[in-house]
Amino acid sequence: MPTNTRIYGEHDEKTIRQLDRCMQVGSAAKGVLCADGHLGYAHPIGGVIAYEEHVSISGVGFDIACGNMAVRLDTRYEDIAGQAGRILSDIGRHISFGIGQKNAVAVDHELFDSPLWDEAGVRDLKKLASGQLGTVGSGNHYVDLFEDEEGFVWVGVHFGSRGLGHKITTRHLASVGAKDGMEVDPALVHQDSEVGRSYIAGVKLGGLYAYAGREWVVERVRQIVGGRVTDTVHNHHNFVWREKHGDREYWVVRKGATPAFPGQRGFVGGSMADNAVILHGVESSESADSLYSTVHGAGRLFGRMEAKGKKNKAGEWTRPPRFTRDEMDSWLREKGVLLRGGDVDESPMVYRRLEDVLAYHKGTIRIEHTLKPFAVAMAGPGEFDPYKD
Repeated sequence: MPTNTRIYGEHDEKTIRQLDRCMQVGSAAKGVLCADGHLGYAHPIGGVIAYEEHVSISGVGFDIACGNMAVRLDTRYEDIAGQAGRILSDIGRHISFGIGQKNAVAVDHELFDSPLWDEAGVRDLKKLASGQLGTVGSGNHYVDLFEDEEGFVWVGVHFGSRGLGHKITTRHLASVGAKDGMEVDPALVHQDSEVGRSYIAGVKLGGLYAYAGREWVVERVRQIVGGRVTDTVHNHHNFVWREKHGDREYWVVRKGATPAFPGQRGFVGGSMADNAVILHGVESSESADSLYSTVHGAGRLFGRMEAKGKKNKAGEWTRPPRFTRDEMDSWLREKGVLLRGGDVDESPMVYRRLEDVLAYHKGTIRIEHTLKPFAVAMAGPGEFDPYKD
């Protein structure tokens, strides 16, 4: 492993080799693997790479600007605890989850007038994007309600740029002849190339779109719950930023990693039944060596297919699931969490424990709040979504 690479936590050999492979391509200057990391498509989840002149399409990934947003309300948990089931039902009626869903409400936004649509060559995607703005998708994307240490309610969401980001990525991967698969070289574009400029514009557009979508969903949930917003935390964790580290500027690509510069706040979730946190970055030599980056979640231990198992056409198990729905439901009951939707590929047993991965980064971050989930809304079983991260 190169000396210009920093690794937090424990990882399998394939994930470490994937980071090493990324460091050998283009103008990569520094690499970081966060403690929640695992194998991804050509770039590890939890991986951070600083490039002098390149941007990694593989590194940003298909879900451009996937990220988290959380708001604290002046509503107290004790005042709505008995309404959690009704609130989840209302969320399911007013917010769309799952594959290719369209928002039942037309959402107008200034981003649709941005010149970035032409700069990225995706003006033809406006109709798709307009219809999906404010939809959540499936996989590990969610709308959660939490209680903090003082008994106040937080609304937290996790999703990205939906079909818009997926299609921006797909088009640019095709334009550079990217290899398909996990253990392949990442697809890079040079900052000054035509395709590079187009892709960077697409990433910026995806970022605006994801922010707008998360803001819309959070506000809709606030209206359902009631109350006034008293605090807001919002960040991407699949993105590329132009940043200065030391005396040099780089394109810093984070895939499943939260930016954590000194004082910068982040919302990081665990699993559907584990606590989440609000944190901020601190200044230290270790923080600088991590490119001011931290985890974006607890990190998967098992892939989706391994967790769910596989059946043949006759409905017989050819590969039994690692975990059952009963096991998942038992964990949720023990934690006192109501769930709408979800499936065993997102069960708590599939993930590391968030407190364990955060412990590896203790010299770089401080925890402001610990948030206990009490109501979770996700896409239901069988709602496959090609636009998840």
